[in-house]
Order: sequence, then C-alpha cells, then structure tokens
Amino acid sequence: MAADTSKIAASLRAFRIGVNSHDRENPTHTAYGIGLNPFDLDRLGFDEGEEVFPGITIHADNGVTGNFRVLCDGDHLEEREAEESEVLEAVSTQTVSIPGRGTSPEVAGSGDRTSV
Repeated sequence: MAADTSKIAASLRAFRIGVNSHDRENPTHTAYGIGLNPFDLDRLGFDEGEEVFPGITIHADNGVTGNFRVLCDGDHLEEREAEESEVLEAVSTQTVSIPGRGTSPEVAGSGDRTSV
C-alpha cells in the first residue's frame, strides 16, 4: 500500500517547522533526526535511517502515534532539572494587617475560615 503523498508532504512540512523551531530555541544543540512511532513510520512509508533533510534522518522511537520528536545531541532533561533547582523559596519578613484579624502572623497566615 502506497502512502498518501499529501500526508507525507504535511509531515515533511511539520518536520521542517519542528527542526527550525528547535534550532532557533536551542542554538547549542544540533538536531540530527526525527523520532516517529513505528506505526507512523510504516503508515507514512518512511524507512528507519532515511534522510529527509540534509543531516536529518528518521528514527523509530516509543513516542505517541500521531506525534514526532526532534532528536538532538543536547540533554534537555538535564537542563530542565538545572532550571528547577534554581528556584528560590521566598519568605516574607513583613506582617500584613487584615481588618478584624489583627497582625499576628499565626492569625494572618493560618488559613482559618470564620462563618458570619
């Protein structure tokens, strides 16, 4: 069964947009491939290792069908973990007066609810 050329063309457009976006957002990483679910790889008629753009080849991966991943030489997970570790915990040193509650931090921050 031959793959639908309009689906292949739409996929190639999406791959190009994805690679361009990746390269723009991650200038220190080099994209080398497109990861496709094996079902999509077969459905679209691509072969494992097929070069779709200069330096960009098709790879089977365990991604969700209907989606693709831009594969690169960078470690995005490591960068995300580094960003998360840079989060600072801020604690206020000021007390806020809430009308009818006073200025005690225990009262102001307790979260107790009173019914009227």
